[in-house]
Amino acid sequence: MNFVLIFACVAAVAVAAPQYSYVTPDSSEEVEFVPILRDDRVHEEDGTYRFDFEAGNGIRFSQSGSPDGDEDAVIKAGEYSYTAPDGTEIHLTYVADENGFQPQGDHLPVAPEFPHPIPQFVLDQIAFAAEEDRQRARSDNSNEISGLYGHPN
Repeated sequence: MNFVLIFACVAAVAVAAPQYSYVTPDSSEEVEFVPILRDDRVHEEDGTYRFDFEAGNGIRFSQSGSPDGDEDAVIKAGEYSYTAPDGTEIHLTYVADENGFQPQGDHLPVAPEFPHPIPQFVLDQIAFAAEEDRQRARSDNSNEISGLYGHPN
């Protein structure tokens, strides 16, 4: 009887031991265990905080924040980095404040500088429309409202 009880306890401990790989619920594929190398978190009483996280697969994430004076907002700044599936190293830094989320990274698309040059065909169309307006003004000497636009009812 004691032997069965001891065997049951040992079996329960063996089943409860941590598993370093697992099968995802939607497939039978085994997934690699990724250890957490660093997870430092500091929360101050005044609302400021910071944390640093690093995983064994190269993912790093750090952020700090503090309350924004009179408002119920928090100003945040941070960065994260990882390796994309195509092998590209991704590194992003950001600030989130009253001006919104402002990310910076070499992998982000960049809008053309403004004001960007206006294509010649657009300039030609503007000149053509202006010439049409001048000709219409010369041929129509009356003060009547143009029939091209609807009259208010």
